[in-house]
This record gives sequence, C-alpha cells and structure tokens, in this order.
Amino acid sequence: MANILAVDDEPDILALIKRVLEKDCHLVATAESPDQINLKTLNYYDLILLDVMMPRTDGFFFCQKVRDLVDCPILFLTAKTMESDVMYGFGLGADDYIKKPFSTGELRARVNAHLRREKREKRNALHLSGLQFNLAAKEATVNGKKIPLTKIEYGICEFLAKNHGQVFSKEQIYDAVCGYDAEGDSFTVAVHIKNIRAKLAVYQLAPISTVWGIGYKWDLEAEASD
Repeated sequence: MANILAVDDEPDILALIKRVLEKDCHLVATAESPDQINLKTLNYYDLILLDVMMPRTDGFFFCQKVRDLVDCPILFLTAKTMESDVMYGFGLGADDYIKKPFSTGELRARVNAHLRREKREKRNALHLSGLQFNLAAKEATVNGKKIPLTKIEYGICEFLAKNHGQVFSKEQIYDAVCGYDAEGDSFTVAVHIKNIRAKLAVYQLAPISTVWGIGYKWDLEAEASD
C-alpha cells in the first residue's frame, strides 16, 4: 500500500486514477490544481502523478517548485509527447511520464514499478521531514551535517520516521528499538525523545509529536517551535 497524490484539472481522470489505484490497495488523494496542495504535506506521499497542461500553475512549474522538497517519484500525465517536452520534464526532475490517453493497465504497471523501486532504495536511504537517514550506517544528517544522535536516539528516529503518521506508546517504541528481551525501562523513551527534540531544534526541525495519553508519532506536518 502506498500514499499517492494525483493532480489533474479533469475530474473524470482523477476519478479513474483513484478507482484503479485503490483496487491495488493504495490510498489516493486528488487535487484539480497544484494551487490546492499544502506543500507541507508533500512528504506524506510515496508517489505523485502530475498533469502537465493545467490552467494557472502547470505541471512543469509545479514539478520544478517541489522537486527539492520531495524525494518520491513524480510521474507526468501528458499529451505533450514531443521529445523536447519529454526531455524538458526529465530535466525538471520528473521520473517518468504516462501518455494521455492511457490504459488502466499501463497506469497500474508504471505506478507499481516505481513504488517497488522506491521500496528497494529505502533499504539504504530515507529522506523525510528535512532529514536524510543512512540506514546502513545508522546515521541521520541535515544538509550533509551529521546529527549527533546516540544509538538509541537514532533507532527511535528511524522507527518513527519509517512508520510516520502512526502513533506508538513508549512501550512499543522501546520494544521496537531495544528488543523485547532488553533490560531497561520504557519510561526512558521520554528522556530520549526530549534529547532528540533538542538536537533537531538546532535545525528548526520538530517532527516528533506527542499524542497525549497515547505516545508519540512522526508528524510530517509538524513545525518547530520558536
């Protein structure tokens, strides 16, 4: 299952995309214009389908605007298939394009192929909320600068980031990071998260939110406090 954003000024096409991809158990959000999209939510999506020819803000302009904000694949939906147009789109950071009119089979195949590739790549790297996780080295960086996290602090960050949007209790976080057989106290998770927040605040980042009475979550919409 993946979270997918489809942007197209034709409601019938959006309805088709939503119907087809939801059959593959994906969650599909739609917008009829890039102007309707809250840029702070873009990192929530695993893939973006973007029409090229739209009034006001077209797909080329929007792709150029957000490419540095997101790492997920961006696939253009376009009737503009001249080589110069295709090359221009790739130059802006697009990963692929689907020619209109398209078959539902092609749509599913291209989307799922890119999602499979993303899943393989994220075994080694994860980019979220302004942080870059090197999963092999167990390091987190911001703009190339390593954040001085302890082993447990990094583990908490990676666990919550990989499961962003989900709420976990202190016990669940402790078990996931330290293991069920670890000798320790889950109440120390609150201390670790306090330390993590202090270290990320240096970069004006505050992705870990408290859900009172339940636990914590990695919140893609959260902002750092002053």
